[in-house]
Amino acid sequence: QALEAIFEEIFSAVGGDEALKPKVRECFEKVEKTEVRRLIVEKGIRVDGRSVKEVRPIWSEVEYLPRAHGSALFTRGETQALVIATLGTKDDEQKIESFEGNMYRRFMLHYNFPSFSTGEVKRFGTPGRREVGHGALAHRAVEAVLPTREEFPYTIRVVSEILESNGSSSMATVCGASMALMDAGAPLKAPVAGIAMGLVKEGDKVGILTDIMGTEDHYGDMDFKVAGTEKGITALQMDIKIGGVSIDIMRQALAQAREARLHVLGKMAEIIKGPRPELSPHAPRFLTIKIRPEKIREIIGPGGKVIRGIQEKTGAKIDVEDDGKVTVFSPSSESAQMAIGIIQDICREAELDRIYVGKVKSIKEFGAFVEIIPGSEGLLHISQIAENRIRSVGDVLSEGDIVAVKVIEIDGNGKMRLSRKAAHRDQPAVTEQEKLKIAPAPAGGSA
Repeated sequence: QALEAIFEEIFSAVGGDEALKPKVRECFEKVEKTEVRRLIVEKGIRVDGRSVKEVRPIWSEVEYLPRAHGSALFTRGETQALVIATLGTKDDEQKIESFEGNMYRRFMLHYNFPSFSTGEVKRFGTPGRREVGHGALAHRAVEAVLPTREEFPYTIRVVSEILESNGSSSMATVCGASMALMDAGAPLKAPVAGIAMGLVKEGDKVGILTDIMGTEDHYGDMDFKVAGTEKGITALQMDIKIGGVSIDIMRQALAQAREARLHVLGKMAEIIKGPRPELSPHAPRFLTIKIRPEKIREIIGPGGKVIRGIQEKTGAKIDVEDDGKVTVFSPSSESAQMAIGIIQDICREAELDRIYVGKVKSIKEFGAFVEIIPGSEGLLHISQIAENRIRSVGDVLSEGDIVAVKVIEIDGNGKMRLSRKAAHRDQPAVTEQEKLKIAPAPAGGSA
């Protein structure tokens, strides 16, 4: 605003002819550029009054959006990013198709730069080249500290909405993404921060700038973005307008960047020091168990019937890997535990001489088939149904009855023979768990 006031004063002094205004503006900007660069290399003073190594004031907040899994509002000077972290299941991974085949990405970072962030009015459309590039840089910076899938089996999506921009919005995205992920409970290896370094070179005079703003990016010779942790660098990007930079300039720029990065990390730690011990109550829960690979087909069932049934019953999402690792994602711990319980029942193997309460699945002339474990049936021969002799299986049992049986034999192929009368003999109280549609005949009688 101050510069605009000076320009209007100069424009009025030269006659105020609107036809000459673009030419006056061009001359004014040349003088402005010369003066900005001179102050930096000769006096070490920047347009906003900072020293060359000074970082703009930082203000941030986490849990900014109460319903999001994780969120952070990061502000540095006149640059502000609202960053949202969302946790999903394996089904939410990004599918990338190529000539070499399909691949899946479990971490996505999207950077949005709406026109209002710089006071402009433009149409909203698909992300531009600049947004894609800035998002890729922030993606690389954060990806280096993410936990492995074994440590944290969630699909992670981070979205950065730039609300205000005056330089280094991609590095604000890195800082905000780190804070949002920690707010979501993602166990990052270390917090990440980013800083944009600048350069003004006039002959032998050099000024290396920490945390450049828009004017310094526009009139300077370099935009050097450095992101990393307390221990090292995770991403770099350099744009230069001169032929190159010397090793000494590079060394000094990296040293200043480290100093600034540690300063920013310290400011971030004042708000959130590390990942939260628990996930957001709105994030999906997961449980993992290991099963024998040969049991996978029993969990999936013909055409996926069994696994779909479990998911519909519990509301959970189930991911089964070839090595037998089963991961259950659910909106609540209770439904995840329910799904795990069903899977364990399916994978559980019957034990010889153990009593089970099962369900009659079918009636035959020679006996009944009883499911004692989901997916595992055994033969209850007519001679093993009751102590007294019965003429027909249907006189005692019907499909859907709940009966107590004892496993009396398991052959080499895994086929089981069951006995109801042995179960009653060993544990008389087990009869109370039975639910028969036909009233049992009195003991010692004949059917």
